[in-house]
Amino acid sequence: MSEKKPWAGRFSEPTDAFVEAFTASVAFDQRLAPQDIRGSIAHATMLARQGILSEAERDAIVQGLEEILARIEAGEFEWSVALEDVHMNIEATLTERIGEAGKKLHTGRSRNDQVATDIRLWLRDEIAALRAELRRLREALLDLAENEAETIMPGFTHLQTAQPVTFGHHLMAWFEMLERDDSRLRDCARRLNWMPLGAAALAGTTFPIDREYTAQLLGFEGPCRNSLDAVSDRDFAIEFAAAASVLMMHLSRMSEELIIWSSAQFGFITLSDSFCTGSSIMPQKKNPDVPELIRGKSGRVFGHLMALLTLMKSQPLAYNKDNQEDKEPLFDIADNLRGSLKVFADMVPAISPNRDRMREAALQGFATATDLADYLVRKGLPFRDAHEVVGKSVAYCVERQCDLADLSLEELQRFSDLIDRDVFDYLTLEGSVAARDHIGGTAPRRVRQAITGARQRLAAET
Repeated sequence: MSEKKPWAGRFSEPTDAFVEAFTASVAFDQRLAPQDIRGSIAHATMLARQGILSEAERDAIVQGLEEILARIEAGEFEWSVALEDVHMNIEATLTERIGEAGKKLHTGRSRNDQVATDIRLWLRDEIAALRAELRRLREALLDLAENEAETIMPGFTHLQTAQPVTFGHHLMAWFEMLERDDSRLRDCARRLNWMPLGAAALAGTTFPIDREYTAQLLGFEGPCRNSLDAVSDRDFAIEFAAAASVLMMHLSRMSEELIIWSSAQFGFITLSDSFCTGSSIMPQKKNPDVPELIRGKSGRVFGHLMALLTLMKSQPLAYNKDNQEDKEPLFDIADNLRGSLKVFADMVPAISPNRDRMREAALQGFATATDLADYLVRKGLPFRDAHEVVGKSVAYCVERQCDLADLSLEELQRFSDLIDRDVFDYLTLEGSVAARDHIGGTAPRRVRQAITGARQRLAAET
């Protein structure tokens, strides 16, 4: 393979060896090879259609590129740092294989619009794969939520017992978070699906190219409308990093709850041994390493978002070498997000809820205090007065180390003569969750309705 620089004509001295290695990107951007070849095949097809290449030249280029891709996929391709990047490695090999026709492939384009197109093609593929894993996780959550639609657990605010909810209702809160994440990824994919190719270095090209046709061949909505913006824009990368950061934040919150719930102090769930590890010194330990690692990876993804924003914040139009630094953060985000989604989707079906422990915890902390206040309001007492009555009754229970439901009718009536025997229908855990029978409420009937609606939305997604 010839290692002559494609831009060597302007220079009289060779590149310093360290500079050559320092500025090369082939070690990581070779990952874009399938997309680079896909874009080059479309470009050559368009050039032939426009009469810029002959059909024979097009066929030689396409066959040569397909053979190179096969070698890359087989691990037989030799990458050269001297050729800087994925584009020039492939072009040099193509020219070596097919001769002069290979030198004509770059007509009407630049590495600036080429790499911008490659990244968009790659990210479009990645988002599709990520959404598939996200869908699998959401389906697993729906299955678990359906099984636990009546399982009572304490709901928390400030990590203090607030009101009883069902485990299924809590899992559906996770589902809502992830559904928004999917919509963000879908929107990101829609906005990135515009083609830079044909913008050339920054101003377009003098050749009679057909950018609409190339965009059609590559599955883009159309060509980017401004050549300067086409080669310099990385909004789509930043938007993806932002959407990924929100998704990782959600996975981190979910992980935190799994870590807490699986602790001996809570004991709400048991995680499968497949997703935990032990201690090298404490034989009794079962550590929730998978959710802990996902919680940690969120910071890594957040950092990449800041890196991309900082990368772009001071760049003048159009393309600058700074943009070589966009790929490694982007690749790392996608890799870690896909791994986190995959392991979470595998882990959720293996969660075993400890229903008795959840119920026992819900009986602690006066979870039905708000129900007693609501009961008094329905009896005609203003809410602020009802709030005071319940506060005094809770203080009474604290002194006696019992729950509101443990008090006798006579004891409750000390605080308000509006309280009657029917109050116990509202102080039970089942009565409390069943009473919240409205859209978005924790009543088991509403949880099942929410699951049905979620399954219908999943089925309709594109």
